[in-house]
Amino acid sequence: MTRYVFKMPDLGEGTVEAEVVAWHVSVGEQVQEDQTMAEVMTEKAAVEVPAPVTGRVVSIVGKPGDVIPVGAELIVFDIESDEELLVEVPQPTDSEPAPVSETPEPTKPAAPVAAVAAPVVPVSAEGPDNDRGAPGGRVKASPAMRRRAKEAGIDLSRVEGSGPGGRITPRDFEAAIAGAKPAAAAASSSTAVRVPRLGVDEVKIIGVRRLIAQRMTDAKRNIPHFAYVEEIDVTELESLRIYLNSRQPEGASGMTYLPFLVAALTRVLEDFPQCNALHDAERGLLMRHRGVHVGIATQTRDGLKVPVVRHAESLGLQELAAEIRRVSQAARSNKAKREELTGSTITVTSLGRLGGIVSTPIINAPEMAIIGVNKAIDRPVVLNGAISVRRIMNLSSSFDHRFVDGFDAAAMIQALKEMLEHPATIFMPG
Repeated sequence: MTRYVFKMPDLGEGTVEAEVVAWHVSVGEQVQEDQTMAEVMTEKAAVEVPAPVTGRVVSIVGKPGDVIPVGAELIVFDIESDEELLVEVPQPTDSEPAPVSETPEPTKPAAPVAAVAAPVVPVSAEGPDNDRGAPGGRVKASPAMRRRAKEAGIDLSRVEGSGPGGRITPRDFEAAIAGAKPAAAAASSSTAVRVPRLGVDEVKIIGVRRLIAQRMTDAKRNIPHFAYVEEIDVTELESLRIYLNSRQPEGASGMTYLPFLVAALTRVLEDFPQCNALHDAERGLLMRHRGVHVGIATQTRDGLKVPVVRHAESLGLQELAAEIRRVSQAARSNKAKREELTGSTITVTSLGRLGGIVSTPIINAPEMAIIGVNKAIDRPVVLNGAISVRRIMNLSSSFDHRFVDGFDAAAMIQALKEMLEHPATIFMPG
């Protein structure tokens, strides 16, 4: 056999280490070349690592959650060369005695002596007081189970044990509780049986969740957040949205508020360039971008990801809607490329129907601002001296107060409010 050592590869962009998220192969398994053998995560994205050769896995370095430096041993294979495949094992001949195994054969037990053996009586770990040798005898159950039975009002003498010697197992006890609940409810609805849920599930913080925790902690610790909330009357915007969706081909995805918001945001940021910027702490620079690269905060099975709609200022409304759907779906299906998850200059986050009234979004460092969309609901408001039902939606925003003054933050949201409340202005030339 030939030993092949595969080391943690250089995944680019200055990566010096990567976290093991999951192994898809195990020691002793035969692996084919290009088969996905592991998933690792850098500071930028999750990456699938294919097997470099065909062979048997000899050893694996690192458990999920471990961080491995680039160039360190990751996995070792045994691979067969062509010459090894042609080697024949010599067979013993008549003139040569067969090799004798160095491992002695186990000594055969002597024939049993005829005798009358006394029956073995299982002894409970809880002592003789807990035994139920005959019908009507004592119950076989642990002290913990007896305590739970007392709390739940269960008579253990009526529970049939399936364990050794009729011992009551946890499964027997749970079945007894399940059968007792309907009876207890029928007897008295005010004395429903409540059983404490025991145990603790330990979940290791790895992969995207670990990265989210680290970034959120850094952002909240290092960035003084300035929060600003404003309510927007989106009644006219809702009418326009419904009208445009009604003109979509049958089966096409309907438009949400996000494309309108992003389109308006690209217009507003022309007057507030300090909000479309990145902070380069190492060089002490504020990088004001001319292009608007909008991060779309997207909930996935692995946690929150922020795919990017690049140069949103150059896209029409339908193109924005299509691109937002595309990058969001790529993130949810774990198919987003590394460059699609980096490079945003401002982020929009929305909880959709769960949006609530107000939220306090955390800035996606090193950006300057994040715009949070809350739930849109019909509310009675005073309009032109009369009460009217209007569609109201709150925007909850956070700004980096080191570089964006409170006045400028409020002015930007007010400009955004004006456009969203009069949606025709979104499409008028500047």
